[in-house]
Amino acid sequence: MRKKQVYKREEYLDPKYKNALVGKFINHIMEGGKKTIAVSIIYDAFDIITEKTKKDPLTVFNQAMKNVSPTLEIKGRRVGGANYQIPFEVRGGRKNTLAMRWMLEVARKRKGQPMAKKLASEIIEASSGLGNAVKKKEEVHRMAIANKAFAHYAR
Repeated sequence: MRKKQVYKREEYLDPKYKNALVGKFINHIMEGGKKTIAVSIIYDAFDIITEKTKKDPLTVFNQAMKNVSPTLEIKGRRVGGANYQIPFEVRGGRKNTLAMRWMLEVARKRKGQPMAKKLASEIIEASSGLGNAVKKKEEVHRMAIANKAFAHYAR
């Protein structure tokens, strides 16, 4: 018996830029249902980005997302009593989710500054191809390349 069809909900667009990706990022930042705090963190970070780079914060953010988004990831699969790390290609929605997760994780680990400053500096670094979130992406990609021999186990 088939399950009920899952309908895609309409995306949340952020109030200022009317961008779905920024709206998704706001929802990732939000903790405990405090969306207004998450929105203020994002917009404060975008203001800091504008001050530091003198560029449009939306283009800097999109470039950072592009630089952090992975193309390959590994998943564990058990085959005949042994666990193999099998490389898989990452699909569109998951690319953005992983990129947002990694940028937030790195920003939250930084100490001694407000969240907006930490997030702004991480976005700026990621947009220029530096930063710990980009290192995380490269590390995952390196692991996938190293385990390419097990790709035939993917079905």
